[in-house]
Amino acid sequence: MYTLRWNDRTNMSMLTDFYELTMSKGYLEHGMADTIAWFDLFFRSIPEDGGYAIMAGVEQMIDYLKTLQFTEENLDYLASTGKFDDRFLDYLRHFTFACDIWAIPEGTPIFPNEPIVKVRGPLIQAQMIETMLLVTINHQSLIATKTSRIVRAAQGRPVFEFGARRAQGYDAAVLGSRAAYIAGVSGTSCTISGEHFGVPLVGTMAHSWVQAFESEYDAFSAYARSFPDSTVLLVDTYNVLKSGIPNAIQTAKNVLEPMGHRLKGIRIDSGDLTYLTVKARDMLDRAGLTDCRITVSNALDEYLIRDLIAQGAAIDTFGVGERLITSRNEPVFGGVYKLAAIEQDGKIQPRMKFSENAGKITNPSSKEVWRFYDLATGKAIADLITLADETIDDQQPYELFDPLHTWKRKLVTGFRARRLLEPIFIQGKLVYQRVSIEASRQYCAREVDLLWDSLKRFENPQEYYVDLSQKLWDIKDALLHANKQLI
Repeated sequence: MYTLRWNDRTNMSMLTDFYELTMSKGYLEHGMADTIAWFDLFFRSIPEDGGYAIMAGVEQMIDYLKTLQFTEENLDYLASTGKFDDRFLDYLRHFTFACDIWAIPEGTPIFPNEPIVKVRGPLIQAQMIETMLLVTINHQSLIATKTSRIVRAAQGRPVFEFGARRAQGYDAAVLGSRAAYIAGVSGTSCTISGEHFGVPLVGTMAHSWVQAFESEYDAFSAYARSFPDSTVLLVDTYNVLKSGIPNAIQTAKNVLEPMGHRLKGIRIDSGDLTYLTVKARDMLDRAGLTDCRITVSNALDEYLIRDLIAQGAAIDTFGVGERLITSRNEPVFGGVYKLAAIEQDGKIQPRMKFSENAGKITNPSSKEVWRFYDLATGKAIADLITLADETIDDQQPYELFDPLHTWKRKLVTGFRARRLLEPIFIQGKLVYQRVSIEASRQYCAREVDLLWDSLKRFENPQEYYVDLSQKLWDIKDALLHANKQLI
Protein backbone atom coordinates (compact mmCIF):
# COMPACT_ATOMS: atom_id res chain seq x y z
CA MET A 1 0.00 0.00 0.00
CA TYR A 2 1.27 3.48 -0.81
CA THR A 3 2.35 5.53 2.21
CA LEU A 4 2.07 9.08 0.93
CA ARG A 5 -1.48 10.23 0.22
CA TRP A 6 -2.50 13.01 -2.12
CA ASN A 7 -4.46 14.95 0.51
CA ASP A 8 -1.86 14.70 3.27
CA ARG A 9 -0.38 18.12 2.51
CA THR A 10 -3.56 20.16 2.31
CA ASN A 11 -6.23 21.24 4.79
CA MET A 12 -9.43 20.66 2.82
CA SER A 13 -11.91 21.70 5.52
CA MET A 14 -12.83 24.90 3.73
CA LEU A 15 -13.66 23.09 0.48
CA THR A 16 -17.35 23.42 1.19
CA ASP A 17 -20.26 25.35 -0.26
CA PHE A 18 -20.81 28.49 1.77
CA TYR A 19 -24.37 27.57 2.60
CA GLU A 20 -23.13 24.49 4.48
CA LEU A 21 -21.54 26.90 6.96
CA THR A 22 -24.43 29.34 7.13
CA MET A 23 -26.87 26.45 7.72
CA SER A 24 -24.55 25.09 10.39
CA LYS A 25 -24.53 28.41 12.21
CA GLY A 26 -28.33 28.34 12.09
CA TYR A 27 -28.45 24.79 13.48
CA LEU A 28 -26.28 25.91 16.39
CA GLU A 29 -28.47 28.95 17.10
CA HIS A 30 -31.65 26.88 17.08
CA GLY A 31 -30.36 24.15 19.39
CA MET A 32 -30.01 21.56 16.61
CA ALA A 33 -26.23 21.20 16.51
CA ASP A 34 -26.26 17.81 18.23
CA THR A 35 -29.43 16.51 16.59
CA ILE A 36 -28.52 13.18 14.99
CA ALA A 37 -29.14 13.18 11.26
CA TRP A 38 -28.88 10.54 8.53
CA PHE A 39 -27.78 11.49 5.02
CA ASP A 40 -27.44 9.44 1.83
CA LEU A 41 -25.07 10.08 -1.05
CA PHE A 42 -26.47 8.54 -4.24
CA PHE A 43 -26.78 9.26 -7.96
CA ARG A 44 -29.83 9.31 -10.21
CA SER A 45 -28.58 8.25 -13.63
CA ILE A 46 -25.61 6.44 -15.16
CA PRO A 47 -23.34 8.53 -17.40
CA GLU A 48 -23.88 8.08 -21.15
CA ASP A 49 -27.00 5.97 -20.45
CA GLY A 50 -24.72 3.10 -19.55
CA GLY A 51 -25.67 -0.10 -17.77
CA TYR A 52 -23.64 0.48 -14.61
CA ALA A 53 -21.21 2.85 -12.87
CA ILE A 54 -18.07 2.16 -10.81
CA MET A 55 -17.59 3.36 -7.23
CA ALA A 56 -14.34 5.23 -6.55
CA GLY A 57 -12.92 7.89 -4.24
CA VAL A 58 -13.35 6.19 -0.86
CA GLU A 59 -9.66 6.47 0.05
CA GLN A 60 -9.61 10.23 -0.53
CA MET A 61 -12.87 10.56 1.42
CA ILE A 62 -11.11 8.87 4.33
CA ASP A 63 -8.10 11.16 4.05
CA TYR A 64 -10.36 14.22 4.11
CA LEU A 65 -12.40 13.12 7.09
CA LYS A 66 -9.35 12.08 9.10
CA THR A 67 -7.91 15.59 8.89
CA LEU A 68 -11.10 17.61 9.20
CA GLN A 69 -10.37 20.64 11.37
CA PHE A 70 -10.45 24.42 11.18
CA THR A 71 -7.29 26.46 11.62
CA GLU A 72 -7.08 29.93 13.07
CA GLU A 73 -6.42 31.19 9.56
CA ASN A 74 -9.69 29.56 8.43
CA LEU A 75 -11.55 31.13 11.34
CA ASP A 76 -10.08 34.57 10.69
CA TYR A 77 -11.31 34.40 7.11
CA LEU A 78 -14.81 33.29 8.14
CA ALA A 79 -14.96 36.09 10.68
CA SER A 80 -14.06 38.57 7.93
CA THR A 81 -17.17 37.64 5.95
CA GLY A 82 -19.36 39.17 8.65
CA LYS A 83 -21.69 36.14 8.64
CA PHE A 84 -20.47 34.29 11.72
CA ASP A 85 -20.44 35.21 15.39
CA ASP A 86 -17.91 34.22 18.03
CA ARG A 87 -20.07 31.37 19.30
CA PHE A 88 -20.08 29.59 15.94
CA LEU A 89 -16.42 30.30 15.30
CA ASP A 90 -15.59 28.83 18.71
CA TYR A 91 -17.62 25.74 17.80
CA LEU A 92 -15.47 25.32 14.69
CA ARG A 93 -12.30 25.98 16.70
CA HIS A 94 -13.05 22.94 18.88
CA PHE A 95 -14.52 20.85 16.08
CA THR A 96 -13.98 17.08 16.46
CA PHE A 97 -15.33 14.79 13.79
CA ALA A 98 -17.75 12.29 15.33
CA CYS A 99 -19.88 10.87 12.51
CA ASP A 100 -20.53 7.29 11.48
CA ILE A 101 -19.83 6.66 7.79
CA TRP A 102 -20.63 3.65 5.64
CA ALA A 103 -19.63 3.29 1.99
CA ILE A 104 -19.71 0.81 -0.84
CA PRO A 105 -16.10 -0.32 -1.53
CA GLU A 106 -14.11 1.15 -4.38
CA GLY A 107 -14.35 -0.81 -7.58
CA THR A 108 -17.92 -2.01 -6.96
CA PRO A 109 -20.43 -1.62 -9.80
CA ILE A 110 -23.12 0.76 -8.53
CA PHE A 111 -26.58 1.75 -9.72
CA PRO A 112 -28.94 4.73 -9.46
CA ASN A 113 -30.80 5.66 -6.27
CA GLU A 114 -28.98 3.31 -3.92
CA PRO A 115 -26.96 4.93 -1.11
CA ILE A 116 -23.29 4.55 -1.99
CA VAL A 117 -22.22 6.55 1.08
CA LYS A 118 -24.33 6.79 4.25
CA VAL A 119 -23.66 9.31 7.03
CA ARG A 120 -24.98 9.43 10.59
CA GLY A 121 -23.93 12.09 13.04
CA PRO A 122 -24.50 15.52 14.56
CA LEU A 123 -26.47 17.58 12.07
CA ILE A 124 -23.84 20.30 11.75
CA GLN A 125 -21.11 17.77 10.96
CA ALA A 126 -23.16 15.66 8.59
CA GLN A 127 -24.21 18.81 6.74
CA MET A 128 -20.76 20.34 6.62
CA ILE A 129 -19.05 17.44 4.83
CA GLU A 130 -21.53 17.33 1.94
CA THR A 131 -19.54 19.20 -0.69
CA MET A 132 -16.25 17.41 -0.15
CA LEU A 133 -17.89 13.99 -0.18
CA LEU A 134 -19.70 14.81 -3.40
CA VAL A 135 -16.72 16.23 -5.26
CA THR A 136 -14.57 13.29 -4.16
CA ILE A 137 -16.97 10.48 -5.02
CA ASN A 138 -18.49 12.17 -8.08
CA HIS A 139 -15.21 12.83 -9.83
CA GLN A 140 -13.48 9.52 -9.31
CA SER A 141 -16.64 7.49 -9.94
CA LEU A 142 -17.11 9.37 -13.21
CA ILE A 143 -13.59 8.59 -14.43
CA ALA A 144 -13.74 4.98 -13.22
CA THR A 145 -17.04 4.50 -15.05
CA LYS A 146 -15.69 5.93 -18.31
CA THR A 147 -12.54 3.85 -17.97
CA SER A 148 -14.47 0.65 -17.51
CA ARG A 149 -16.27 1.29 -20.80
CA ILE A 150 -12.99 2.00 -22.61
CA VAL A 151 -11.22 -1.04 -21.18
CA ARG A 152 -14.12 -3.29 -22.21
CA ALA A 153 -13.99 -1.90 -25.74
CA ALA A 154 -10.31 -2.89 -25.99
CA GLN A 155 -11.26 -6.58 -25.58
CA GLY A 156 -8.30 -7.55 -23.43
CA ARG A 157 -5.72 -5.30 -25.05
CA PRO A 158 -3.91 -3.08 -22.53
CA VAL A 159 -5.13 0.51 -22.23
CA PHE A 160 -2.85 3.24 -20.89
CA GLU A 161 -4.07 6.54 -19.41
CA PHE A 162 -2.39 9.47 -21.20
CA GLY A 163 -4.66 12.33 -20.10
CA ALA A 164 -2.80 14.45 -17.55
CA ARG A 165 -2.18 17.40 -19.87
CA ARG A 166 -5.86 17.54 -20.84
CA ALA A 167 -7.32 17.16 -17.33
CA GLN A 168 -9.26 19.99 -15.71
CA GLY A 169 -6.66 20.79 -13.10
CA TYR A 170 -4.07 19.06 -10.95
CA ASP A 171 -6.36 16.95 -8.78
CA ALA A 172 -8.32 15.84 -11.84
CA ALA A 173 -5.12 14.58 -13.45
CA VAL A 174 -3.78 12.76 -10.40
CA LEU A 175 -6.98 11.35 -8.92
CA GLY A 176 -8.42 10.65 -12.37
CA SER A 177 -5.39 8.53 -13.10
CA ARG A 178 -5.92 6.70 -9.82
CA ALA A 179 -9.59 6.02 -10.56
CA ALA A 180 -8.73 4.86 -14.08
CA TYR A 181 -6.26 2.32 -12.73
CA ILE A 182 -8.83 0.88 -10.32
CA ALA A 183 -11.24 0.51 -13.25
CA GLY A 184 -8.76 -1.31 -15.45
CA VAL A 185 -6.13 0.74 -17.28
CA SER A 186 -2.72 -0.93 -17.25
CA GLY A 187 -0.69 2.17 -16.49
CA THR A 188 -0.44 5.95 -16.67
CA SER A 189 1.83 8.61 -18.08
CA CYS A 190 1.15 10.76 -14.98
CA THR A 191 4.34 10.44 -12.94
CA ILE A 192 2.96 11.85 -9.71
CA SER A 193 0.19 9.24 -9.76
CA GLY A 194 2.91 6.60 -9.84
CA GLU A 195 4.69 8.27 -6.92
CA HIS A 196 1.65 8.71 -4.69
CA PHE A 197 -0.51 5.74 -5.61
CA GLY A 198 1.78 3.16 -7.14
CA VAL A 199 0.12 3.23 -10.56
CA PRO A 200 2.55 1.68 -13.12
CA LEU A 201 4.19 4.32 -15.30
CA VAL A 202 4.46 4.21 -19.08
CA GLY A 203 5.86 6.61 -21.64
CA THR A 204 7.55 6.79 -25.01
CA MET A 205 8.65 10.04 -26.61
CA ALA A 206 7.12 13.22 -28.01
CA HIS A 207 7.33 14.52 -31.55
CA SER A 208 9.67 17.21 -30.22
CA TRP A 209 12.29 14.52 -29.46
CA VAL A 210 12.26 13.43 -33.10
CA GLN A 211 12.32 17.00 -34.37
CA ALA A 212 15.24 17.94 -32.10
CA PHE A 213 17.67 15.69 -34.01
CA GLU A 214 19.04 16.13 -37.50
CA SER A 215 17.09 13.11 -38.73
CA GLU A 216 14.39 10.73 -37.57
CA TYR A 217 16.89 7.88 -37.62
CA ASP A 218 19.29 9.85 -35.40
CA ALA A 219 16.46 10.48 -32.93
CA PHE A 220 15.44 6.82 -32.85
CA SER A 221 19.03 5.64 -32.50
CA ALA A 222 19.74 8.01 -29.62
CA TYR A 223 16.61 6.93 -27.77
CA ALA A 224 17.43 3.26 -28.29
CA ARG A 225 20.91 3.76 -26.84
CA SER A 226 19.45 5.55 -23.80
CA PHE A 227 16.64 3.05 -23.18
CA PRO A 228 17.62 -0.24 -24.83
CA ASP A 229 15.38 -2.32 -22.55
CA SER A 230 12.21 -0.37 -23.30
CA THR A 231 12.50 1.25 -26.70
CA VAL A 232 9.12 2.36 -28.08
CA LEU A 233 9.41 4.71 -31.04
CA LEU A 234 6.89 7.36 -32.13
CA VAL A 235 6.73 6.88 -35.91
CA ASP A 236 4.29 9.52 -37.21
CA THR A 237 6.32 12.73 -36.93
CA TYR A 238 6.93 12.77 -40.67
CA ASN A 239 5.46 9.82 -42.59
CA VAL A 240 4.57 6.55 -40.88
CA LEU A 241 5.09 4.12 -43.75
CA LYS A 242 7.73 5.93 -45.81
CA SER A 243 9.89 7.14 -42.94
CA GLY A 244 8.82 6.15 -39.43
CA ILE A 245 8.55 2.38 -39.81
CA PRO A 246 11.67 2.01 -42.03
CA ASN A 247 13.73 4.04 -39.55
CA ALA A 248 12.34 2.03 -36.65
CA ILE A 249 13.33 -1.20 -38.40
CA GLN A 250 16.82 0.14 -39.09
CA THR A 251 17.16 1.17 -35.43
CA ALA A 252 16.16 -2.33 -34.35
CA LYS A 253 18.67 -3.95 -36.70
CA ASN A 254 21.58 -1.54 -36.43
CA VAL A 255 21.40 -0.41 -32.80
CA LEU A 256 19.30 -2.66 -30.58
CA GLU A 257 20.00 -6.15 -31.89
CA PRO A 258 23.82 -5.72 -31.83
CA MET A 259 23.35 -4.71 -28.15
CA GLY A 260 21.30 -7.87 -27.49
CA HIS A 261 17.92 -6.09 -27.28
CA ARG A 262 14.69 -6.07 -29.24
CA LEU A 263 12.51 -3.18 -30.36
CA LYS A 264 9.64 -3.22 -27.85
CA GLY A 265 7.14 -1.21 -29.84
CA ILE A 266 6.09 1.65 -32.06
CA ARG A 267 3.39 4.25 -31.46
CA ILE A 268 1.18 5.94 -34.06
CA ASP A 269 -0.57 9.14 -33.00
CA SER A 270 -2.29 10.32 -36.17
CA GLY A 271 -3.73 9.29 -39.51
CA ASP A 272 -5.93 6.38 -40.55
CA LEU A 273 -5.09 4.08 -37.67
CA THR A 274 -6.62 0.95 -39.21
CA TYR A 275 -4.76 1.29 -42.51
CA LEU A 276 -1.49 2.40 -40.94
CA THR A 277 -1.38 -0.34 -38.29
CA VAL A 278 -2.13 -3.10 -40.80
CA LYS A 279 0.62 -1.89 -43.14
CA ALA A 280 3.03 -1.31 -40.24
CA ARG A 281 2.39 -4.80 -38.90
CA ASP A 282 3.20 -6.30 -42.28
CA MET A 283 6.44 -4.30 -42.60
CA LEU A 284 7.54 -5.18 -39.06
CA ASP A 285 6.77 -8.86 -39.48
CA ARG A 286 8.65 -9.07 -42.81
CA ALA A 287 11.64 -7.55 -40.99
CA GLY A 288 11.49 -10.26 -38.32
CA LEU A 289 10.06 -7.94 -35.67
CA THR A 290 6.97 -10.03 -34.96
CA ASP A 291 7.26 -9.28 -31.23
CA CYS A 292 7.24 -5.50 -31.73
CA ARG A 293 3.97 -4.17 -30.33
CA ILE A 294 1.90 -1.45 -31.96
CA THR A 295 0.36 1.24 -29.74
CA VAL A 296 -2.02 3.89 -31.02
CA SER A 297 -3.25 7.12 -29.47
CA ASN A 298 -4.99 10.28 -30.81
CA ALA A 299 -8.31 11.26 -29.11
CA LEU A 300 -9.53 7.70 -28.58
CA ASP A 301 -12.61 6.56 -26.69
CA GLU A 302 -14.61 3.35 -26.40
CA TYR A 303 -16.47 3.93 -29.66
CA LEU A 304 -13.35 4.56 -31.75
CA ILE A 305 -11.56 1.63 -30.14
CA ARG A 306 -14.51 -0.65 -30.85
CA ASP A 307 -14.57 0.46 -34.48
CA LEU A 308 -10.82 0.04 -34.95
CA ILE A 309 -10.96 -3.52 -33.69
CA ALA A 310 -14.01 -4.30 -35.82
CA GLN A 311 -12.15 -2.96 -38.89
CA GLY A 312 -9.24 -5.34 -38.28
CA ALA A 313 -6.68 -2.81 -37.09
CA ALA A 314 -3.41 -4.40 -35.99
CA ILE A 315 -3.25 -2.78 -32.55
CA ASP A 316 -1.74 -4.28 -29.42
CA THR A 317 -2.26 -1.44 -26.93
CA PHE A 318 -4.15 1.84 -26.71
CA GLY A 319 -3.10 5.18 -25.21
CA VAL A 320 -6.23 7.09 -24.20
CA GLY A 321 -6.07 10.68 -23.03
CA GLU A 322 -8.53 13.56 -23.10
CA ARG A 323 -11.72 11.57 -23.66
CA LEU A 324 -10.99 9.39 -20.64
CA ILE A 325 -9.61 11.90 -18.13
CA THR A 326 -12.46 14.36 -18.82
CA SER A 327 -15.17 11.76 -19.55
CA ARG A 328 -15.79 13.94 -22.57
CA ASN A 329 -19.15 12.54 -23.69
CA GLU A 330 -20.76 13.20 -20.30
CA PRO A 331 -18.43 15.02 -17.90
CA VAL A 332 -20.73 15.05 -14.85
CA PHE A 333 -21.49 12.28 -12.38
CA GLY A 334 -24.76 13.39 -10.81
CA GLY A 335 -24.25 12.34 -7.22
CA VAL A 336 -26.46 14.11 -4.66
CA TYR A 337 -26.55 14.20 -0.86
CA LYS A 338 -29.95 14.14 0.80
CA LEU A 339 -31.32 14.02 4.33
CA ALA A 340 -32.98 10.65 4.99
CA ALA A 341 -33.84 10.75 8.69
CA ILE A 342 -33.60 12.60 12.00
CA GLU A 343 -33.25 10.83 15.34
CA GLN A 344 -35.58 11.94 18.11
CA ASP A 345 -35.36 10.27 21.53
CA GLY A 346 -33.31 7.49 19.99
CA LYS A 347 -35.90 6.73 17.32
CA ILE A 348 -35.43 7.29 13.61
CA GLN A 349 -37.90 9.74 12.08
CA PRO A 350 -37.87 9.31 8.28
CA ARG A 351 -37.43 12.35 6.06
CA MET A 352 -38.08 12.46 2.32
CA LYS A 353 -37.73 14.99 -0.48
CA PHE A 354 -40.90 15.35 -2.53
CA SER A 355 -41.08 16.36 -6.16
CA GLU A 356 -43.43 16.48 -9.12
CA ASN A 357 -40.69 14.51 -10.87
CA ALA A 358 -41.04 10.94 -9.55
CA GLY A 359 -37.35 10.27 -10.17
CA LYS A 360 -36.38 12.97 -7.68
CA ILE A 361 -38.45 11.66 -4.77
CA THR A 362 -35.93 10.25 -2.32
CA ASN A 363 -35.99 7.07 -0.25
CA PRO A 364 -36.42 7.75 3.48
CA SER A 365 -34.84 6.37 6.66
CA SER A 366 -31.58 4.55 7.45
CA LYS A 367 -30.98 1.93 4.80
CA GLU A 368 -28.88 -1.03 3.74
CA VAL A 369 -28.01 -2.12 0.19
CA TRP A 370 -27.93 -5.80 -0.75
CA ARG A 371 -26.74 -7.45 -3.94
CA PHE A 372 -28.32 -10.71 -5.03
CA TYR A 373 -26.06 -13.15 -6.92
CA ASP A 374 -27.47 -16.15 -8.77
CA LEU A 375 -26.00 -19.35 -7.30
CA ALA A 376 -26.05 -21.17 -10.64
CA THR A 377 -24.18 -18.54 -12.67
CA GLY A 378 -22.58 -16.34 -10.01
CA LYS A 379 -23.96 -13.30 -11.83
CA ALA A 380 -25.50 -10.28 -10.05
CA ILE A 381 -29.25 -10.31 -10.66
CA ALA A 382 -30.58 -7.34 -8.65
CA ASP A 383 -29.90 -4.91 -5.82
CA LEU A 384 -32.29 -4.42 -2.92
CA ILE A 385 -32.52 -1.39 -0.64
CA THR A 386 -33.89 -2.28 2.79
CA LEU A 387 -34.22 -0.63 6.16
CA ALA A 388 -30.94 -0.85 8.03
CA ASP A 389 -32.24 -3.33 10.59
CA GLU A 390 -33.63 -5.76 8.01
CA THR A 391 -31.81 -8.99 7.19
CA ILE A 392 -32.09 -11.15 4.09
CA ASP A 393 -32.34 -14.92 4.51
CA ASP A 394 -30.92 -16.14 1.23
CA GLN A 395 -31.94 -19.69 2.08
CA GLN A 396 -35.54 -18.67 1.48
CA PRO A 397 -37.27 -17.32 -1.66
CA TYR A 398 -37.54 -13.53 -1.78
CA GLU A 399 -40.08 -11.47 -3.71
CA LEU A 400 -38.64 -8.46 -5.52
CA PHE A 401 -40.88 -5.74 -6.95
CA ASP A 402 -40.36 -2.64 -9.04
CA PRO A 403 -40.70 0.44 -6.76
CA LEU A 404 -42.28 2.54 -9.54
CA HIS A 405 -44.43 -0.21 -11.03
CA THR A 406 -45.25 -2.22 -7.93
CA TRP A 407 -47.29 -4.82 -9.80
CA LYS A 408 -44.09 -6.04 -11.46
CA ARG A 409 -42.93 -8.77 -9.07
CA LYS A 410 -40.51 -11.67 -9.22
CA LEU A 411 -39.87 -14.50 -6.76
CA VAL A 412 -36.13 -15.06 -6.55
CA THR A 413 -34.69 -18.40 -5.45
CA GLY A 414 -31.22 -19.93 -5.44
CA PHE A 415 -29.35 -16.74 -4.67
CA ARG A 416 -26.65 -15.35 -2.39
CA ALA A 417 -27.26 -11.98 -0.70
CA ARG A 418 -24.35 -9.67 0.16
CA ARG A 419 -24.39 -6.40 2.12
CA LEU A 420 -22.66 -3.69 0.09
CA LEU A 421 -22.25 -0.85 2.61
CA GLU A 422 -19.20 -1.27 4.83
CA PRO A 423 -18.46 0.75 7.99
CA ILE A 424 -15.71 3.32 7.43
CA PHE A 425 -15.92 5.56 10.54
CA ILE A 426 -17.72 4.89 13.80
CA GLN A 427 -18.07 7.95 16.07
CA GLY A 428 -15.35 9.62 14.06
CA LYS A 429 -12.85 6.78 14.44
CA LEU A 430 -11.60 4.98 11.34
CA VAL A 431 -12.61 1.31 11.50
CA TYR A 432 -12.18 0.40 7.83
CA GLN A 433 -9.31 -1.86 6.85
CA ARG A 434 -7.77 0.14 4.04
CA VAL A 435 -6.78 -1.84 0.97
CA SER A 436 -4.13 -1.34 -1.69
CA ILE A 437 -4.94 0.10 -5.09
CA GLU A 438 -3.99 -3.26 -6.59
CA ALA A 439 -6.55 -5.02 -4.41
CA SER A 440 -9.25 -2.51 -5.45
CA ARG A 441 -8.32 -3.00 -9.10
CA GLN A 442 -8.54 -6.78 -8.89
CA TYR A 443 -11.81 -6.57 -6.95
CA CYS A 444 -13.26 -4.25 -9.59
CA ALA A 445 -12.38 -6.65 -12.40
CA ARG A 446 -14.02 -9.55 -10.55
CA GLU A 447 -17.21 -7.63 -9.77
CA VAL A 448 -17.62 -6.29 -13.31
CA ASP A 449 -17.17 -9.84 -14.58
CA LEU A 450 -20.17 -10.83 -12.44
CA LEU A 451 -22.46 -8.50 -14.41
CA TRP A 452 -24.41 -9.90 -17.34
CA ASP A 453 -23.00 -8.92 -20.74
CA SER A 454 -26.34 -7.29 -21.56
CA LEU A 455 -25.55 -4.64 -18.93
CA LYS A 456 -22.25 -3.85 -20.61
CA ARG A 457 -23.61 -2.76 -23.99
CA PHE A 458 -22.75 0.81 -24.94
CA GLU A 459 -26.14 1.36 -26.54
CA ASN A 460 -29.43 0.35 -24.94
CA PRO A 461 -28.03 -1.79 -22.12
CA GLN A 462 -30.38 -3.93 -20.10
CA GLU A 463 -31.78 -2.17 -17.04
CA TYR A 464 -30.44 -3.52 -13.76
CA TYR A 465 -33.09 -3.68 -11.06
CA VAL A 466 -32.68 -1.72 -7.83
CA ASP A 467 -35.74 -2.52 -5.74
CA LEU A 468 -37.06 -1.56 -2.31
CA SER A 469 -37.99 -3.95 0.45
CA GLN A 470 -41.67 -4.08 1.39
CA LYS A 471 -40.97 -2.42 4.76
CA LEU A 472 -39.07 0.46 3.17
CA TRP A 473 -41.71 0.87 0.48
CA ASP A 474 -44.45 0.98 3.12
CA ILE A 475 -42.71 3.86 4.90
CA LYS A 476 -42.20 5.72 1.63
CA ASP A 477 -45.77 5.10 0.50
CA ALA A 478 -47.16 6.30 3.84
CA LEU A 479 -45.14 9.53 3.60
CA LEU A 480 -46.30 10.06 0.03
CA HIS A 481 -49.94 9.68 0.98
CA ALA A 482 -49.57 11.83 4.10
CA ASN A 483 -48.05 14.63 2.03
CA LYS A 484 -49.84 14.18 -1.27
CA GLN A 485 -50.83 17.82 -1.26
CA LEU A 486 -47.14 18.67 -1.71
CA ILE A 487 -46.74 16.70 -4.93
